[in-house]
Amino acid sequence: MPSSKYTINDRIRAIEVRVIEGLENGVYSKEDALRQAKDLGLDLVATNLNTSPPICKVVDFNKFLYQEKQKEKDLVKNQVKTIIKEVQFSPNIGEHDYETKKRNVIKFLEKGNKVKCTIFFKGRTIMFKEKGEYVLARLASEIEDCGTPESMPKLIGKRMAFIIKPKKNK
Repeated sequence: MPSSKYTINDRIRAIEVRVIEGLENGVYSKEDALRQAKDLGLDLVATNLNTSPPICKVVDFNKFLYQEKQKEKDLVKNQVKTIIKEVQFSPNIGEHDYETKKRNVIKFLEKGNKVKCTIFFKGRTIMFKEKGEYVLARLASEIEDCGTPESMPKLIGKRMAFIIKPKKNK
């Protein structure tokens, strides 16, 4: 018998159990529920031992485990995976470099990824924070048809950054 997080048949220690599937719903003595499950060729599976009386199902245990695995696979398959791409700018970025990086940001947003736009201040360039804010504000205004900023740019250490999320086109 495979080990699992479920308690089955004789391993259930309660005197009474609440059956919610397989038999008529209700509270049975453990022996009575076990006997009826054996007569049907099925197992008594405790799904919740924390209640009083414990909640059980009368099912084929191997089929029950298979269905639980299928439910877990479906949950994992339906999860949305968000990828964050990062594009770095400098406060004194040239026009051509800016346009190239803007194109990359637009490409990432069209694929459905979030983009973290970062300005890295080297040396004394930290004194010109407004240049960095200007570059990020310009970027946000030029790509507003593809994405929207999640928040205002934040200065953390020598980096100023904000995240742009893609717009839903549905």
